[in-house]
Amino acid sequence: MKAVLVKQPGGVDQLCIGETERPEPKANELLVKIHSFALNRMDIIQREGRYPVPPQASPILGVEMAGVVVETGLEAKRFKVGDKVFGLMYGGAYAQYATIDEGSALPLGNLSMELGSSLLECWYTAYQAVHLIGKLQKGDDILIHAASGGVGTAAIQLAKLAGARRIFVTASSTEKLEYCRKLGATHPINYREQSFKDVVLEETGGRGVDVICDYLLASYFADNIASLAVDGRMSLQGTMGGLVCENVNLAPLLFKRLRIEGSALRSRSLDYQRGLAAVFCESVLPHIESGDLCWHISRVFDWEDIADAHRLMESNKFTGKIVVRVADSNKR
Repeated sequence: MKAVLVKQPGGVDQLCIGETERPEPKANELLVKIHSFALNRMDIIQREGRYPVPPQASPILGVEMAGVVVETGLEAKRFKVGDKVFGLMYGGAYAQYATIDEGSALPLGNLSMELGSSLLECWYTAYQAVHLIGKLQKGDDILIHAASGGVGTAAIQLAKLAGARRIFVTASSTEKLEYCRKLGATHPINYREQSFKDVVLEETGGRGVDVICDYLLASYFADNIASLAVDGRMSLQGTMGGLVCENVNLAPLLFKRLRIEGSALRSRSLDYQRGLAAVFCESVLPHIESGDLCWHISRVFDWEDIADAHRLMESNKFTGKIVVRVADSNKR
């Protein structure tokens, strides 16, 4: 089969479409002919050789896809050949074929292939942050950083669906913030012009927010702590703002009884990911299928243009998700 390969760790010029061995499904797996896959920031880091890939992952990039089942493992009973599915896996999506654990695959239903392939990494991560770690309750206040990206836009809508009182968001431009407002954000903050800490404390009367979803880590850590209310919870999903904090007062962690938890979805166990798939299918997917929850695909590329897709991801000049269509798998 053909796949997008990385010649050696580095820039987009290291990406190429080449021949590689087609995977064989294990007993509990499906072999899927891939129609489309979506980009994630981990793909960039992995391409550069800086991502700790789980031992069970394919060396091929990509963790989410949609396609058609072409073969089933001996113990796989939920799907049959010809079924349309989408799912999140440990790796291998940048290819004409990939295997996925049957318990991690979801029926495509009335969704398009492009939409299905773009959903799960963001929505699973957002659901973890807002509910499993953040424990957001009706009437709580929440602050969501990097809010115009995939995880951020999913988190905004999950917070609104859960009945959050105030939804603070940060982004870098008026256009991105207006996009967030349309999705349900109540307090958009341009971090280039305002201090999110000052806005949060002013709007909450000095109380702070109950939940923070953060992607920046070091650069926002001190102001995040200051922005949390007593018994506040913060989920850390990324390191875009650096790894080392200097001269940070940690006393509020103790006195405000704060809970801070890191979360990396790809390194989670298969059982955990199966459980997350089941919860998503029951509590979130119906709202997406009905149109109550919105999802935006920024652009769809042909896989011959995978380098351009990575360049767009690196530029940050987009909202929502970037999707890539795979060439016909019958052309070997």
